Amino acid sequence: MGYNEKSDWSETLYIGRRKIKAFFHGLAYYICRVFPIDRQKIVMWTFEGGGGYGCSPKYVAEELLKQNREGRGAYEIVWLVNDLEKEFPPEIRKVKSTLWNRAYHLTTAGTWLSNTRTFYGARKRKKQCYIQTWHATICIKPIGKYRGSLFPKMAYLVSEYDSGLIDYVLSGSAWCDHMYREGLIYDGEIVKTGTPRCDVLFNQRDEKYRQMRQEYQLPTNARIMLYAPTFRGGSQNKNRSVNTEEATVDFVHLTEALEERFGGTWYVFLRLHPQLAAKMQGIKVGQASDRLVDVSQRPDMNEIIAGVDAFLTDYSSAIFEAAMIELPGFIYADDLEEYVADRGDLFFDMYKLPFPVALNNEELVENIRRFDEAKYGKELSQFMDEVGMFEDGKASERVVELIERRRLLG
Repeated sequence: MGYNEKSDWSETLYIGRRKIKAFFHGLAYYICRVFPIDRQKIVMWTFEGGGGYGCSPKYVAEELLKQNREGRGAYEIVWLVNDLEKEFPPEIRKVKSTLWNRAYHLTTAGTWLSNTRTFYGARKRKKQCYIQTWHATICIKPIGKYRGSLFPKMAYLVSEYDSGLIDYVLSGSAWCDHMYREGLIYDGEIVKTGTPRCDVLFNQRDEKYRQMRQEYQLPTNARIMLYAPTFRGGSQNKNRSVNTEEATVDFVHLTEALEERFGGTWYVFLRLHPQLAAKMQGIKVGQASDRLVDVSQRPDMNEIIAGVDAFLTDYSSAIFEAAMIELPGFIYADDLEEYVADRGDLFFDMYKLPFPVALNNEELVENIRRFDEAKYGKELSQFMDEVGMFEDGKASERVVELIERRRLLG
């Protein structure tokens, strides 16, 4: 395991430019050190500013705001975001993610909390705390050094730099405890808090189940499958392009198969990865369907998972989170060989996971029709034991306790 050490002249030039840019960005952070650190101030962001109010930072923020309202805390939350039109609770201060805004707020905050890498060139002061929540639990697709020679040198440098700033990485499984060392290129402290974004799955299932149907004007007894294809592009390419592709799932036959196997009236929610959704308003589909609802602009994946009845993806780690509440999970990987060639060997043999795998629409329909609930439940339980999953819906509370302990240490 490592990274691609071979660089052509264009990549060498690109890396040089990134390093020079990071150096000058770092000067802004040093200039802002004339301002003191406010230990009650917490700066958050998701997907390098491209995400909204979602993922694990959202649920930590919810717990912090709850404690503020109950008089048990007095935290100020600043959220770095690229698009100021994104909706946040009024108690959270939205700040445009520009260089000087980042430099000022990150330099003066007691705590940083994010689900992706920080900004290359950022500088952290000694008494500040940086908590990395990451944006996945158990993974299918490889990250970091697990990508081997397909891991670009620039991505390695950014990961190595960021990990040198991190104080704590959060984990919800023994598998993650081990994987994060090479996956995040990290040798610091890993804290067994659980994953904050998974708390909603344990604590708000009934509430979110009603909410999803009300907000999208569906019948109260409607059944929903969430289709969440994973991100392509980004760290694979030195120019950080984002691929906008066409969905190849046959949604008409998909809903027919779901109704045949499980009964009821089924709808499909389509949600693109946040880094792709930020670049486009939707995705092309092969055919029109009045049962297909695009929820890509919704910032929080897990509240959607909490409100649906089944889950479909290609390589997204979110299928393991859906499995925590025992949703039927299916994999549709019509570009498996191409994806592995571009991304690297997957963490798991797809066919040894509890989820039925399809390489085309015919196999997907057949997997749904033949779905064996008892067999699935047994294999799912065995898998969760093997990876040492320890999610229990209390991760956000533990993270806030960690923040408070660090704050009191000064």
